[in-house]
Amino acid sequence: MTRSKILILSLCLLSATWCKAATLPDTVVIKAHLKTLTKTPRYRSHQNIDQLNQTADYIRSVFKKYADSVYIQEYTVDQKIYKNVICSFGTQHQKRIIAGAHYDSCGEQEGADDNASGVTGLLELARMLKGQKLNHRIDLVAYTLEEPPYFRTEQMGSYIHAKWLKSNKIEVYGMLSLEMIGYFKTEKKSQSYPLGILSWFYGNKGDYITVVKKFSAGKFANNFTSAFKKGNTILTKTFSGPTSLPGIDFSDHLNYWKFGYSALMITDTSFYRNKNYHQVTDTMETLDINRMAKVIDGVFKTLVKI
Repeated sequence: MTRSKILILSLCLLSATWCKAATLPDTVVIKAHLKTLTKTPRYRSHQNIDQLNQTADYIRSVFKKYADSVYIQEYTVDQKIYKNVICSFGTQHQKRIIAGAHYDSCGEQEGADDNASGVTGLLELARMLKGQKLNHRIDLVAYTLEEPPYFRTEQMGSYIHAKWLKSNKIEVYGMLSLEMIGYFKTEKKSQSYPLGILSWFYGNKGDYITVVKKFSAGKFANNFTSAFKKGNTILTKTFSGPTSLPGIDFSDHLNYWKFGYSALMITDTSFYRNKNYHQVTDTMETLDINRMAKVIDGVFKTLVKI
């Protein structure tokens, strides 16, 4: 074999290795994002508008490295400007999938699982989606004002975004919310439920990720759930129930339901498992980075496939 052929073969192997690595979650990068999002001078609460803006700027800077387009959706609440940060892939397609996570925290605490974990998922997805062949346009949206006192109001960033989609007659296949994806426990009785009987079906160990959807969830939610489980990147349990069940609509997907879109939530079940929920103890040191990476990997593979 000539030197030139050896060189070409080596370059091809290096290229293949790089491409494979680019489509795998990187735990080092995940930790770096979590640190940047949580170890901030001030907390990401609605009162600290400057910190929220700095966080939005960081999210935008990461999105700009990878996405086809990046833009800010601004809106005003109590004379303050708040920002959703949006990036897009596969912009040649009309119908789009929305993957969203909120970057604000509840009060004076780091909010690592809630919801720096979900935002970190978006940032890693952006890196992994770069250059991928897609069947739909994918918009990654980092929302603000998901937490109280704005939860369930029209000031939620996800409400603003979902309403904009509807008002502009944008064709949407469906939406998924990444809401707390980093906390796992293998001990017995580490998992609770809104109804005690559910432990008979789902077990009492918090060692899985959950795909949550409502009854009559729609085509996207059903197809995404099926593909995510078949991907088998992490132990996954699915839950379907009425919207009246406590916890089933506790994130940004609820606003897409309001406008008739098929939507679901991917979650470690929040306060039913993580007792650091809305506490100062919700820090990145409590998270399981390896399992979190597997969740991101599963979402990525499903988005590319469906």
